[in-house]
Amino acid sequence: MNLIDMHCDTISELLLRGDPDQDLKKNDLKVDVEKMKRAGSAAQFFACFICMNEFLGKSRYEQAYEYVRRMASYLKKQIWMYPDELAFAGNGRDLERNQSRGRISAFLTLEEGGVLNGDLTRISGLYDMGIRLITLTWNYENCIGYPNSPDPQIMRKGLKPFGFSAIEEMNRMGMIIDVSHLSEGGFWDVVSHSSTPPVASHSNARSLRNHPRNLSDEQIRALSEKGGIAGLNFYQKFLGESDSCRIDEMTAHVRHMYQKGGEDFVAVGTDFDGFGGAKEMEIADIGEMPRLYDALAKAGFTERQLEKFWYGNAKRVIDAVL
Repeated sequence: MNLIDMHCDTISELLLRGDPDQDLKKNDLKVDVEKMKRAGSAAQFFACFICMNEFLGKSRYEQAYEYVRRMASYLKKQIWMYPDELAFAGNGRDLERNQSRGRISAFLTLEEGGVLNGDLTRISGLYDMGIRLITLTWNYENCIGYPNSPDPQIMRKGLKPFGFSAIEEMNRMGMIIDVSHLSEGGFWDVVSHSSTPPVASHSNARSLRNHPRNLSDEQIRALSEKGGIAGLNFYQKFLGESDSCRIDEMTAHVRHMYQKGGEDFVAVGTDFDGFGGAKEMEIADIGEMPRLYDALAKAGFTERQLEKFWYGNAKRVIDAVL
């Protein structure tokens, strides 16, 4: 069982805590080497998460950009500390080589494209840091566009002029464009403008849970037709009405995304270590992913389909873009 998880916030959380006794080898968060081994992880996408409101003054964007560099350096140090278990991956060939050597691949992503601050050269700078995916917005307007919102007027707004330029530069550089957190107008601009398949790295189905962070059926179909994928998000507010992260709700979202987008559309994007507040988590951490695999098998998905959901679909996009 090979697993590619397209989104977690573990690096950001570990750096924020600053606890020398906890690192990627072992910690009390949702993702570490020991847990990933239990999951059969082939690759983990680690987000460098930025909340721009935490950076103040005229140099706030420079501060944020340097903090991304700090997070990227932290991951590289972890790889240096545990070279027999972790390895950096920047493309599919790296992933395959790391698998052959028994190492879990670590992909770096950026969650909050506002860090660019209207400067296209920062995209190549981020690439040089190892970033291979950018989540274009988080929950605030930025230089690229607008976020998901319960306000229909904001939700209809599309990419800004710089946003279109950023899409073109990411296409040219070979970076994955992530539409999770983006407004609907921005989503449709990306789908129509990008020359490579975009992804929704950690989003669910809005028909099952009416939240603006989730994808409508029309978005699912369009993203699928573009060759893109969506990663199942475990956050309880994106799954259902309860305060718990339930396997039956995860299964329902997978089934719906499969029905609307096909078997080449569904992937995994847990959002582990990026949310809290759950009364209960039936998948407590990445190490318990076999429980969801078994539940999906019992729900009627074939081994071939599950291999696509767990690994194949994400690997296809990695190969197509990076």
